[in-house]
Amino acid sequence: MRWNSTAARSIACSDPHPAAGIPVIRIGVDLGGTKIEIVALDGDGRELLRRRVPTPQGDYPATVGAVAALVEQAEAELGVRGQCPVGIGTPGSTSPLTGRMRNANSTCLNGRALREDLAARLGRPLRIANDADCFAMSEATDGAGAGAAVVFGVILGTGVGGGIVVHGRLLTGANGIAGEWGHSPLPLPGPEDLPLPPCYCGRSGCIETYLSGPGMAADHRRHGGEALDADAIAQGAATGDATCEATLARYEQRLARALAGVINLLDPDVIVLGGGLSRLERLYRTVPQLWQAQVFADRVVTRLEAGRHGDASGVRGAARL
Repeated sequence: MRWNSTAARSIACSDPHPAAGIPVIRIGVDLGGTKIEIVALDGDGRELLRRRVPTPQGDYPATVGAVAALVEQAEAELGVRGQCPVGIGTPGSTSPLTGRMRNANSTCLNGRALREDLAARLGRPLRIANDADCFAMSEATDGAGAGAAVVFGVILGTGVGGGIVVHGRLLTGANGIAGEWGHSPLPLPGPEDLPLPPCYCGRSGCIETYLSGPGMAADHRRHGGEALDADAIAQGAATGDATCEATLARYEQRLARALAGVINLLDPDVIVLGGGLSRLERLYRTVPQLWQAQVFADRVVTRLEAGRHGDASGVRGAARL
């Protein structure tokens, strides 16, 4: 989609005092393991442009080049001069100590000064945040958590992550890991949760090893099921397969326990789910019923909601950085 306003084209994105009625353009990039997506938003959050290209997997210089090329091409297509604010959502996070990437499952990023390299390539400062933080920011701004004081955003996909937004501000924390929920241990493991599954992070029993898509598939196999992915397990449960239904019931119990821990600590107004597993509609009925027993309150008013912006939420949040 092209943006054809001649008046708006003449305004630099970085102009701190744009003319009345002319939106400032913000650019967001979602740097994923398989695709890189870019979005340009106007000042009211309207989408002006969205593109995606494959990620050059395992090739760090090519990844930096691909991100920079997307930004430059987007600015050229929109016809704006100057330097738009740019936010990047990434797997992993930036170490406050070294300024380098860490904990990314796209391992070619780890140990790299991604922010500095992209800033040098684009000739401007930019902001980087974890992809789950970007999802939380998007949903807290104009998504399922809009207007709420405290929003906890959750990604349930190939991995499990989280982000915290309080009064419209993203929390990063002293160690740069605020909301890094997937690598906390699963609360109150019982016999059906043992032995604790090993995690790529070097620990065992992380929430991610149970609540990610691959975690659900592994749990299904451990309890006598076929080698199915999460989508197939959900379909099996919907058609009456008892083993698939039992797997989803265990998943719901674990998700309820894990989110009850978040509620006891953070007490958010809204918990918003994103990622592939957020499409399981039954979660929004069953999990709030199950978490009540673990929350230290006589009544839980925290809402569990599906993300409003779907797959675009992360890249929209990056633009909001």
